[in-house]
Parts: sequence; C-alpha cells; structure tokens
Amino acid sequence: MSQYGFGSMRPLTQGGVPEHQKNVQQDWANRELIEIVTASVKKMTDFLNHFDVTCREKLSLVNERLTVLERQVDVLEAMVTKGETLQ
Repeated sequence: MSQYGFGSMRPLTQGGVPEHQKNVQQDWANRELIEIVTASVKKMTDFLNHFDVTCREKLSLVNERLTVLERQVDVLEAMVTKGETLQ
C-alpha cells in the first residue's frame, strides 16, 4: 500500500486516516471548543450584567437613605446652632 489508500488519490496520515478526514475531525473539535468558550463568555456576561443591575439598585437605595440622613443631620445642626432643645 502506498501513501495513498486503496484506490484513493488522497494522502493518508500516519494512522491510515485520510488527511481530509483528519482535517474535518480537527475542524469539528475546534468548533466544539469555540462553542464551549462562547457559551462560557455569554454566561459570564449575563452574570456580570445581572450583578451590575443589582449593585446599581442597592447603591441607589443606599444613596436615598444617606440623603434622608444628611437632611436629618442638617436639621439637627440648625437646631443646635439656634439653641433649640429636642422635645
């Protein structure tokens, strides 16, 4: 048997598998890897987007609470400056 299979005009690899079949198998393996990486990147992106929205909501609530507290402190400072008592 030559480097070409029985009646085939395509070169064989060392294992006896035609070169084009090896290329197709490698292409499928590459595509599967790309699909896995793409799915992982999408999953990570979805997580980060959800995390971003959640953090923004929580920070907004903290900001609102701080604003209320700052107003209360301003009122208390004004009362202390005027010498008013808290009753």
